[in-house]
Amino acid sequence: MRRKFRGTEPEVAESAYVDPAAILIGDVTVGPDATVFPGAVIRADGGSVELRERANVQDNVTIHADGLADDVVLAERAAVGHNAIVHNATVGERSLVGMHATVLDDAVLESRSIVAAKALVREQTTVETGSLVGGVPAGVLREELDPGNPLFYVADRYTEHVEGMEPVDAGERHDTSE
Repeated sequence: MRRKFRGTEPEVAESAYVDPAAILIGDVTVGPDATVFPGAVIRADGGSVELRERANVQDNVTIHADGLADDVVLAERAAVGHNAIVHNATVGERSLVGMHATVLDDAVLESRSIVAAKALVREQTTVETGSLVGGVPAGVLREELDPGNPLFYVADRYTEHVEGMEPVDAGERHDTSE
């Protein structure tokens, strides 16, 4: 579902996938081959949210740009895992925000960085390139991750995954019994 906010409506690239059960509000831009899955809420009601090429937002993610801090940017091939929150923050190229993690105002995840599941990245924190952070509050767990780490390719897998998804009419039933 797409909603205007004060006359500004979301823009979605033709090649992007936005699930019908996702909600986009206001100044949201979804770039080419980006993916937004069911239950995600992306609300730009003061600032802007930009999902660049092949960025990935998984089920039940909340992204909010309220204008009180930096706008939200998910760089190329960045991924935000199930039930995570990104609030007025930047997620760098091929970076991953793990499931149930929270990234707060003016935080910056540099390229190829990872936030572990359930971690809390506090305001104005920079997660350096190639680092893994975790905990509450998040601290560095590993530096200099291998650039070939499969977690840097999560967004690519989701882009390929949606190629097999097809809508089913609301009234249609699939009976597997014989």
